[in-house]
Amino acid sequence: MVPAATSRDARQDRRLRGLDAARGLAVIGMIVVHVSGGAPLGGGLGGTVFGIAEGRSAILFAVLAGVSLGLLSGGRRGLAEHRAGTREQRDRTRIAVRAVLLFVLGVALAAISSGPIVILSYYAVLFALALPLLWLRPGALLAWAAGWALVGPQVSFLLRTKIHTDELGGTVAPVDLTSWSAAADAVLRLLLTGTYPVATWMPFVLAGLAIGRLDLRSAAVRARLAIGGVAAAVLGYGGSWLAVDVLGGREALIAALAPLATQVHLSPEQLVELTTSSSMGTSGTLTPAFLLVDAPHSGTTFEVIGSTGVAVAVLALCLMLAERGRVTAAVEWPLAAAGAMAATIYAGHIAVMALLTAAVPSWQQQQPWLATVLFVVVAILLALAWRRLIGRGPVEWVLHTVSTRAGRSGRDQG
Repeated sequence: MVPAATSRDARQDRRLRGLDAARGLAVIGMIVVHVSGGAPLGGGLGGTVFGIAEGRSAILFAVLAGVSLGLLSGGRRGLAEHRAGTREQRDRTRIAVRAVLLFVLGVALAAISSGPIVILSYYAVLFALALPLLWLRPGALLAWAAGWALVGPQVSFLLRTKIHTDELGGTVAPVDLTSWSAAADAVLRLLLTGTYPVATWMPFVLAGLAIGRLDLRSAAVRARLAIGGVAAAVLGYGGSWLAVDVLGGREALIAALAPLATQVHLSPEQLVELTTSSSMGTSGTLTPAFLLVDAPHSGTTFEVIGSTGVAVAVLALCLMLAERGRVTAAVEWPLAAAGAMAATIYAGHIAVMALLTAAVPSWQQQQPWLATVLFVVVAILLALAWRRLIGRGPVEWVLHTVSTRAGRSGRDQG
């Protein structure tokens, strides 16, 4: 006799399997970044894997969160149902409740995190801010995403030059809820100065929401997504290379950082390499030339466009592979199982890291890449077993159950 969960999996829509596989890549990428800690940063296979995953995995997850918003509100048919007045209040309530639950979970995880900067409270704010734009057509959503990507980083830069703060990155923790001043700092962090600030992360969710309104079963749509994603990646990363290495951006950075370089006993070139290899969520404000880089978590227009392109291309590839028969399905299925439980795996790996750090503080320094591989393998195996034996992951079950009941209650009251 075939277990019920297996029958459900066999009937699962291929479009969703491709989406889950992309989500699985995203959460595995975040595990790689968090557990490895970037070791060895000097190069080799580990450094290459870390370099690919850093920043892009979280952005892929953000784009896919936008896709999920589109699917939660009816996907391609949602706009027609919205015009008929059959689902607007229900869907707004469901998404708003999910945002609240994600915020609470994010704050709780931040309280125990041994190092990873928890992204969930940022997702909650992004979800809430997407609500007024939820029912726009895909073209309008893409226009909003493109406009925000062009304007947001520049506005962020200008505002941050006026703000005097020593804080870099960060998220919302329970201590931020203990006073009005701390709460104000947390709001500023969420919107502008944190690791995943709304000022530069909103385009990811809006682009994903637009994709969620498309017919993802269509081969033509998937092909256009792949072409558009590659084009955006070339435009973003290629544009940054042109601006920095051809049109004088690097020289401007060297000139601005030269006085600081002598204080930290580095050459200006070394300091430029250090400050543009990665960031904590925002670009530097010492010179506008920082807006030309495409470093992970720099929040520049070039990074936003390039990383969005990578995310869209990865999603398109996963959707295409989901249609290619048993061989690719066998390869993609473990990723899809992990992606279907991405919130559970994300929360679980942060909790396990915290427990290990409390028991063995040096565990990450001993064999960082062995630990990374073990985390990834165990996450995939547990996801496969859980999906087969039980079904929906525990965090996903709470999000689904509570938000669905709230949506029904809101509809009944309306």
